[in-house]
Amino acid sequence: MTANAALVTGASSGIGLEIVKTLLAMGHPVYGLARDFSKTDFVHERFWPIPCDITRIDELRRALAMIRDQGHKIHILVNNAGVGFFGPHEQLRPEQIVQMVLTNLAAPLILTQMTLRQIKETQGVIINLSSITAKKSSTHGCAYAATKAGLTHFGVSLFDEIRKTGASIITIHPDLTATPFYEHLDFRPGDHPETHLTPESVAEAVRFALSQPAGTVVTDITLRPQKNQIVRKPQ
Repeated sequence: MTANAALVTGASSGIGLEIVKTLLAMGHPVYGLARDFSKTDFVHERFWPIPCDITRIDELRRALAMIRDQGHKIHILVNNAGVGFFGPHEQLRPEQIVQMVLTNLAAPLILTQMTLRQIKETQGVIINLSSITAKKSSTHGCAYAATKAGLTHFGVSLFDEIRKTGASIITIHPDLTATPFYEHLDFRPGDHPETHLTPESVAEAVRFALSQPAGTVVTDITLRPQKNQIVRKPQ
């Protein structure tokens, strides 16, 4: 008998790992995709990490075949993995732009296409982790914001396309969140707890959205810290 499971990208740390823990606590078997799980010591009997470069179609196909061979259908897909490069647009390297487009936009569209039949059959849920930058002018982050805006619009349109099947799309727009996302950047969120979100708070939004009564879909969640502060790193 085929059982339903969740699939989370970017599952080795930060928001993705917290979403994995939340889904497990809600009773879902969970598969996680990430390039490298070597720094992740989290283990659970219902969590299966799969090393995978989500920007490679062949690796996505291999990962989904492994899930299918274990007797699971994808019921919940969480497109969480993301990468960002910031600065004046003219100073970005073309390779950085391509990496953002592939990771933040192309991979979620492709992985959704690959799993959509299963999600429709199980009346499942697709959760896209977008960004607050998708909803506003983002100087010094034009390309990053464009990829996230594309992901947001994809979710809006796909929900209208498939809602009659019982499947749903949820898009979450977090603001500054304390995660490894900022390790290679020249800025980071503020230190005070009211100046940044936590991975746990984003995962709690996932729990909230998945806990709605049947027939009710929370399609759009925006999360913001109480106060706004960005800290520039020393050069």
